Amino acid sequence: MTEETQFVDDGSVTSPKGFTSGAAYAGIKTYAKDKWDVGILLSSAPCVTVGMYTKNKFVSPSVTLTKERVDTGAVRGVFVSSGIANTGVGEQGMIDAVESVALAAAHVGVDPAEMTIGTTGVIGVELPMALIRAGVPNITLSANGGDAFARSIMTTDRVPKSIAIQVEIDGKMVTIGGCAKGSGMIHPDMATMLAYLTTDAAVEHDFLRSVLNDVDMSTNDTVMIFANGMAENKPIKAGTPEAAGFFLALYSVLEYLSRELVRDAEGSAKIFSARVAGAVSREDARLAARAIAASSLVKAAIHGNDPNWGRVIAAVGYSGAEIDVAKVRFDINDVVIMEAGSPISFHREAVIAIMNNPEVYLTVNLGLGDGEATAWGCELTEEYVVFNSAYTT
Repeated sequence: MTEETQFVDDGSVTSPKGFTSGAAYAGIKTYAKDKWDVGILLSSAPCVTVGMYTKNKFVSPSVTLTKERVDTGAVRGVFVSSGIANTGVGEQGMIDAVESVALAAAHVGVDPAEMTIGTTGVIGVELPMALIRAGVPNITLSANGGDAFARSIMTTDRVPKSIAIQVEIDGKMVTIGGCAKGSGMIHPDMATMLAYLTTDAAVEHDFLRSVLNDVDMSTNDTVMIFANGMAENKPIKAGTPEAAGFFLALYSVLEYLSRELVRDAEGSAKIFSARVAGAVSREDARLAARAIAASSLVKAAIHGNDPNWGRVIAAVGYSGAEIDVAKVRFDINDVVIMEAGSPISFHREAVIAIMNNPEVYLTVNLGLGDGEATAWGCELTEEYVVFNSAYTT
């Protein structure tokens, strides 16, 4: 966050002007209070819309249909359902995705070409279309429906994840909202994450696509941003001061959602950041940071409050990033653990106590350039293993 940006109280995907959303319980998931499983997000005005999608070749037809619709340039809404992924069901998956979108579009009075779809849950099971047909008419859209929509995409998530941030651009107050689902599932490449972002900023299409790619996958991953321009600013273009302000605000939204995804991992109570500085390039820094955050051995060490610096350095070593061992420095919460490629004396019990905090900060400086990146990870607990060993049973 910068001085120019500010959080919106109880912010959500409906905080920007012109967006409404809602959700209902259709019976796809087991019933519980406030446990929604179908939802709709819609802009009252046309949108510039871009998306990022899974690279997994075993892709859901929901993702395929969404990408096709976004590419037409007419999209301004999304229908979501949770509990069933609509993946691995053959041609029926596309048939059901098309019908689901048509049902949602008819319910809110827009052309089906203006709607996309997001589905998440168990793979290899067809969408329960009878339940969806009965559930969609029960969705009521409102400017206060952001929390319900965020809950409608949850699967193993313990809490909904929403945020909105405001920033002044071109003399206008612009709002960016967002929500995401996925418990601890941010690697590799968003894992089983769904994220929906909204803004009332007017944004040039190519710039919006580039900025979403820059602030950076299982079978259903989709990250979409809808920009309806209702803040009435001049369209933001690359290379302008307005572009820099928008980028920082969007980065803050996605950073918050990323951290909350990690924090919500099943059985986890602690998260850690892996910041890599001094890399020869940003790409190298990302490789190293992601390797640290994804390492099961590092995750286990975080859980056990173990300042085992060898596990972190080993992850950097196999990440593919260029390194010179003699220049590497490693810190835990600003306590120097190794420098110039060699361990140094530190008070072990003090570092163990530091690592017992809810957040642990790992920093590796490669000493080779100005490339920098940060990845977030969660501890690896017994509860996490037990929970995910019985996901469908």
